[in-house]
Amino acid sequence: MTTLSSKATTLLELHQPGNPVILPTVWDAWSANLAVSAGFTALTVGSHPVSDSIGKPDNEGITFDELLARIVQITSAVDVPISVDIESGYGEDPKRLIDGLIEAGAVGLNIEDTVHGEGGRLREAQEHADFVGALRAASDATDVHVVINARTDLFVKQIGDENDRVDRAIDRLKLAATAGADVLYPVGFHSDADQKRLTSELPKPVNAIGHAKNSEKASFGPLGVARVSFGPTWQMVLGEYANDVLGRWK
Repeated sequence: MTTLSSKATTLLELHQPGNPVILPTVWDAWSANLAVSAGFTALTVGSHPVSDSIGKPDNEGITFDELLARIVQITSAVDVPISVDIESGYGEDPKRLIDGLIEAGAVGLNIEDTVHGEGGRLREAQEHADFVGALRAASDATDVHVVINARTDLFVKQIGDENDRVDRAIDRLKLAATAGADVLYPVGFHSDADQKRLTSELPKPVNAIGHAKNSEKASFGPLGVARVSFGPTWQMVLGEYANDVLGRWK
């Protein structure tokens, strides 16, 4: 566990508001090797690109065991800290989630508040915080401080009045922080003003999504962001390029 514990510490220390760590979102050993060869020292694994890579739909179209099988392949291929998008938890017990991730060699996770197995409903704010707290307790029972990135889908699902959505996201993520989240993820593409509010009012480092091709690294630091990941956009960009290359051979 010493090596994994060290990787978890390293991953957490990389989160510096104003000097964000860029964590390319990968989906297999090939993409992980590409990112590490390009100089990146930690990675995220995205559920959407993993699901696409095995021909299954996003939003828990795969099982936790299928995800773990892919994580083992990735952690066997690259020796860097790996954080994993576990969607809403696949209906699994928090201890099973933490133990499975550690056994597969991962040291971080994203947990979202959309419950895909229950019609895509959004967990209530305290309900989501309680789930985060259970994950934290399960991690604390091990030798690895799994870096928990608590995500809310208020913005991407456009839930409720737009005028108070930032307020509600802040309230929701503050509860998750109190419950033990290390990083907070109000996923969505925000205006600069909204992003600054989120980073300045939330009590933990904030994860922002960046478009792998269209976003600029330099834009995130001044907004107080501590972490940037790509979601499925890197895989999509590569897919577009592949279409261009293959199109010449039709």
